[in-house]
Amino acid sequence: MTYRVAGVNFAHFHMGDHLRAVETNPDTELVAICDEDQETATLGLEETAAEFDLEEDQVYRDHERCLEETSPDLVVTCPTPAGHAEWAENLLAHDVDVILEKPFADSVTAADRIVDAVEASGNRLLVNWPLAWYPTHRTTKRLVEEGSIGDVSEVHYYDGNRGSHRFTQVEYTDDGEMHFAGEETDGEPDADIWFHDPDAGGGSLMDYLGYGVVLGTWFRDGEHPEEVTTETHDPAWSDVDEQSVTVARYDSGLSTFQTSWNTFTDPWVTQPQPQCGFVLKGTEGTIASYDYQDTVRVQTEDEPKGFEVPVDDLEAPLQDALQYMVHCIDAGVDVEFGPVSTGLNREAQRILDAARASAERGETVELAD
Repeated sequence: MTYRVAGVNFAHFHMGDHLRAVETNPDTELVAICDEDQETATLGLEETAAEFDLEEDQVYRDHERCLEETSPDLVVTCPTPAGHAEWAENLLAHDVDVILEKPFADSVTAADRIVDAVEASGNRLLVNWPLAWYPTHRTTKRLVEEGSIGDVSEVHYYDGNRGSHRFTQVEYTDDGEMHFAGEETDGEPDADIWFHDPDAGGGSLMDYLGYGVVLGTWFRDGEHPEEVTTETHDPAWSDVDEQSVTVARYDSGLSTFQTSWNTFTDPWVTQPQPQCGFVLKGTEGTIASYDYQDTVRVQTEDEPKGFEVPVDDLEAPLQDALQYMVHCIDAGVDVEFGPVSTGLNREAQRILDAARASAERGETVELAD
């Protein structure tokens, strides 16, 4: 059957990627879009409706009316992090399955609200972390499971972009050359968007640390650190951090997670230095797994100089969030794929909460707290 999909809440620009996935998936059709606050949206309803050839009666400003009149099977939603629990509760109450754009939540309390809403509704919720669908990181997980580097003892992560305040100003030519769509300002960057609002869940830590700790926990087969220490850099022009460094202490040693909204280049165009992605150290080797690359680099005891491993070709139904959710609906199964499941995300949320608490208090935080 063809599943009816609605896109509700356009706070995060990743909504565009989700809707394009709906358009190209043969098992889905886009029946409606809805946003109740275009002032905080990163995509306009009118522009989106034009891009996807939607009629006027398929565009809504009230999600209740949208869901009642269009009866979707699945809703994709991209609210601000601070609104994730509320939107998950609202949507799941309408007896629909939900793809929730990352992060899972802005606190463990909010995460528990989402878990409770999923259980009460009996519906599915998938937490979309785009890095979960990158061939490099999936290949790395396969190599870890095969024992290629022994037991994972350290995970080192660095990721980010040039800054959310530039997203609506920067464009790239086909050959990757950057240019500004508008006038380049000589003054301070524009922080008048929700990404720079702490109450909305803004900041590079909230934007990128979740990727690191969710996939890091996945690589470590669910192992958690004992304690977390985090430092952030908050520029004078912004109310949120532009950079964060988190040190997590495990039994096996220290792992590090770094986020930045000040990389030299955007990684999806040109990898900056440090490169964005992961480096795993194991008891018998290492793996370098960088975003957007065609290979991962492996060191082993037999080949200490290292060698390149071509990335795996991802196969259905684990090629993207929408495809996997359609599979779960068709098969009548829960969302169980690690990095997008509520179970793993709820546990990883504890690390994210500890990092935020550490930065605020200026001290190391035990995960048990």
